[in-house]
Amino acid sequence: QGPPVESGGALVQPGGSLRLSCVAHGLYFSAYDIVWYLQVPGSRRRQFVAQITAGGSAKYVESVQDRFTVSKDNTKETLYLQMNDLKPDDTGSYYCNTPSEDWPWGPGTQVTVSS
Repeated sequence: QGPPVESGGALVQPGGSLRLSCVAHGLYFSAYDIVWYLQVPGSRRRQFVAQITAGGSAKYVESVQDRFTVSKDNTKETLYLQMNDLKPDDTGSYYCNTPSEDWPWGPGTQVTVSS
């Protein structure tokens, strides 16, 4: 089984919206809590953005609360992140993985928020 594959990133203006996807075939997708991580430019650390549990409960870092929504489709083994009212601080590469980083890391998808 290969790593998850993230997509949907783009260059957007502040206030814009994006929807990220993470396809994770063959990784026991429905059994795991899954996290969206952000790696900001110049940092090697991936930071927590949002999580959805196996049961469907969501939680967010405070900076994206009320702007981002995490969801998933177990039948498609796909995780989503709806991002609204984007801000320059949301810029970076977004990855999906479990809270314990059980999966290999995917390529990530680049989000750039700039005017």
